[in-house]
Amino acid sequence: MGGPGNPPEGTPEGAPGGGEDEYRSVVFDESFVRAARLQEFSAEERIADHAPAVQRRPPLRRGLSRQALVLVLLIAVAFGTAIYMGVRHPYQTPAAQERDEPLRTTVVPLVPEGKVPGSADPAYLYEHSPAAQFKTGAEGVPLPASRRTAHFSDSQVVSALTTAKDYIVRSALDPAVLTGGEVRAVRVLLDTDQLDQFDQSFARPSADGHHAPTGWLVRFDPARAELADRNVRVQGTLRAAEADASTLEVTADHTFVYALRAAGAADEGGKDEASLFTLRRELHFRFDRDNLRLHQAQLVVSYVQAGPLSCAEDATNHLRPLLAGQTAKEGGPAGTDPYATGSATALCGSLATSAQPKV
Repeated sequence: MGGPGNPPEGTPEGAPGGGEDEYRSVVFDESFVRAARLQEFSAEERIADHAPAVQRRPPLRRGLSRQALVLVLLIAVAFGTAIYMGVRHPYQTPAAQERDEPLRTTVVPLVPEGKVPGSADPAYLYEHSPAAQFKTGAEGVPLPASRRTAHFSDSQVVSALTTAKDYIVRSALDPAVLTGGEVRAVRVLLDTDQLDQFDQSFARPSADGHHAPTGWLVRFDPARAELADRNVRVQGTLRAAEADASTLEVTADHTFVYALRAAGAADEGGKDEASLFTLRRELHFRFDRDNLRLHQAQLVVSYVQAGPLSCAEDATNHLRPLLAGQTAKEGGPAGTDPYATGSATALCGSLATSAQPKV
């Protein structure tokens, strides 16, 4: 007898050897059967309903195919990338560009129309000049009444004004700075991004509008002049305003009047006569929240009118004032009064007679 599952006549010719069923590898599991599109009725169903032997089954509800899922995922990634690049694009925002803006400086020498008036008594000169009612020293730089802005609190506005005032006092009233020596007291109040420009200005002074030491601070040539009175007269204003949601701006406009005399005149037994030197200074400061926290400022504009000076003298590194009894070799354009509130545009002007003391 043949083995189990083998035909009595044996394995047909050409069939697989060893009695293996050639369809044994095909497995009709439950999922395969359920996935079939055609379904055969049972004999009982065919008898009862006289239905055809088979019916078409409705398609199974399946989830997304792998290709569709990948496509949806790619669209989601592309959409997310577009949003991210819109928020964090690689180009600088205007605020970032403004922050990196270097200081712009302008120094306008004012030439006297005749001899510089002088007196042995500096107080007499002050009393007979437009500075007679000016305050002395830091008292002439009062803080205005401050109010919060849309994005900055009262304390933050006060911090900006206080830092601006400190800069003004140190850079224009400190005798150590005025005599051409100290600069560190001013430097520490600057934003760290401006320190390179500040250092280059003193290492390599230039009249390029960015690297003039006299744009950063007030200092006289120690070989030319010295203070005859350390009580500098000052008058001016401070104003704070919000530039945008992350920036405060402070504008300072002050006139300083210094009593000067020739360097070493008293020691050498020379003529110890004083004269007045008037300097009007407009500064524009910018503060972000880090500046407010660190008590630092970004100085972006410095506009200075000063005299009596000579247009022939370079006022980039030091101010070289004309002193009592001296006259300028060269004149300049139309007269400019540093006590006036209008803005001057000349690169060299004439010091109006009304700005000089009446002696």
